[in-house]
This record gives sequence, structure tokens and C-alpha cells, in this order.
Amino acid sequence: MYGRLVVRLVLLLLLTAAVLLAPVPRLTPTATSVPTAPVPGPAPTVPAVGRAWPVGVRPPILRGWEPPATTYGRGHRGVDLAAPAGTPVRAVAAGRVSFAGRVAGKGVVSVELPGTGDPPLRTTYEPVRATVKKGDEVEAGEVVGTVEATGSHCTETCVHWGLRRADAYLDPLSLLPPWLLRRGPSRLLPVLGVPLPS
Repeated sequence: MYGRLVVRLVLLLLLTAAVLLAPVPRLTPTATSVPTAPVPGPAPTVPAVGRAWPVGVRPPILRGWEPPATTYGRGHRGVDLAAPAGTPVRAVAAGRVSFAGRVAGKGVVSVELPGTGDPPLRTTYEPVRATVKKGDEVEAGEVVGTVEATGSHCTETCVHWGLRRADAYLDPLSLLPPWLLRRGPSRLLPVLGVPLPS
């Protein structure tokens, strides 16, 4: 009985040593493996050429920019701005209308922004009933259409504002300069040269 116990103990020690001393298997990706997020690099530069919000003065942001971890991953490739149906939609920056029409039943307007790199940046607004046509030159703040009552993916009526460079989606808020993004309290400035009341 004592001999069997010793043999079992020796076998157990040999198995443990074999497992501990065995090389670690190399795992190689397969077609069914989950893609990893891209290695973060420097963020693409977006010039702050915007001079107006697409709707209103400083509209409520219903959903912000949520870049996907992979090309086809989940995310939100733009910004949703609260706006009732019929609200004028303005070009954020000067450019040329590259598309004005319907995509999957939604009205879409795209404006290419010259001087923003190669390929140039392109903004998109949807759902919008276009008042411009392809090829039109627009200035910053110029009306390109109105918010449609249907076609929005928001729970309330909104305009989806997107930004792309070729096939890469970017944060559209990065087009706006800091002074346009901030909404601080009003400040009273001193009036010079006016006598104080006695």
C-alpha cells in the first residue's frame, strides 16, 4: 500500500513538472477571432474652419461622436443635434455642394470643404430637405435645407451632422473653433470715458 502511494506521488510530480516546463503554445489569429481595436495613433488633424452651427446658435447635442473601435464596429459616426422639423440647416463652413438628394429614403446634403487637405473634408447633414443642388457654392452659415419631420434615427426630431475625409469618419465638432463651442456667462465690460453717477 505504501508503495502504490509513492508511485502515485512520483507520477503526480512528473505530470506537474511536464506541465510547468512545457513551452507556452503560440496562439495565432484565425478567421473567427475577434478583431482588436486599432493602435491609437495621432488623431487626424481637422482645421477649425467652421463658422456656424448647422442648426440654431448652440443646439442641444442629443448624441455625440462615438468612433467605432473597428471599421465595421458599433459607434456613432457623427453628432445628433436637436432641431424641430422645418428648422433651417446651415453650412458649417464655406464649400461646394457635392451631393443633395435622397439616400435610403432620407434627404442628405453633403458639402466638400476646399483647402482642408487631400482629400478634402466633407460634411453631411440628414434628414434634410435640400434647397441647394450639386455644384452650388455655399458660404458658412448659408441655408442648405430644412430639417425633415421623418427619417431621423433620434427619438426626437434632430439633424445628424457628419464629417469625413475619404472613407474615414471624424468628429464634426472638431470643425468648430473654441469660441463657437463655448457658451459662457455674459460678461459686463467697463465703459471708458463715461463719468460715474454722483
